[in-house]
Amino acid sequence: MPVPKMLRMRLSASSLVISGILFVLYPTIRPFSDETSLQGATAFASTDWLVAHILAIVAFTLLPLGLLGLHNSLQGTAVNSLAYWAVVMCLIGTGLTLPFYGGETFGLHAIGQEAIRQQASTLVSLATVVRSGAGLVMSLVGLLLLAIAAIILAIAIWRSGMYPKWSGVPFALGMGLYIPQFFGGQPLRITHGILVAVGCLWIAVGLWRQSNQNIGEKVQSTTFQSES
Repeated sequence: MPVPKMLRMRLSASSLVISGILFVLYPTIRPFSDETSLQGATAFASTDWLVAHILAIVAFTLLPLGLLGLHNSLQGTAVNSLAYWAVVMCLIGTGLTLPFYGGETFGLHAIGQEAIRQQASTLVSLATVVRSGAGLVMSLVGLLLLAIAAIILAIAIWRSGMYPKWSGVPFALGMGLYIPQFFGGQPLRITHGILVAVGCLWIAVGLWRQSNQNIGEKVQSTTFQSES
């Protein structure tokens, strides 16, 4: 049985809300420490490290679902093609980004546990191996594609005439600044998470309101047909 368009839009809106919240929780929960010593090993081995990075993985995974709802709502409009490419770029970008987060989540967690067990701070240096090479390149390309997807989406929203023009801008800024924010400390990274969350929530609110408008139009159409 086909899922009603209204339900799909609300599912996407809910996905964006959850994703935005998780983008804030990730840097808030994640331990920050000297990652060249046993203090870093303790951070890697902690439950907070594991939970924070799993939340980040879920946050990225939900983004394409959120953008898909926006694309569906713009079907039949002049910007539908833009929204489509935003979804495609977001899917590819997410797919390229997540393997790196998997290494951060489980690879560094295992390294931290072993370093503590052996009381060997030298093992912590293996984190550099996990964070370099092909995995890093894939992640950077993925984050760049996510930034491009967010910019395309912001343009589609601006031109759509169905959503507030500025509602896609915070999300585009957040995704565009994702790579630079890695060089900041925890306060900056939390601030960046809040920016991404604001972007997700603003788009989600627009989607939800649009779904309500679709319901109203459908009710009016049904009433008109009944009276006829």
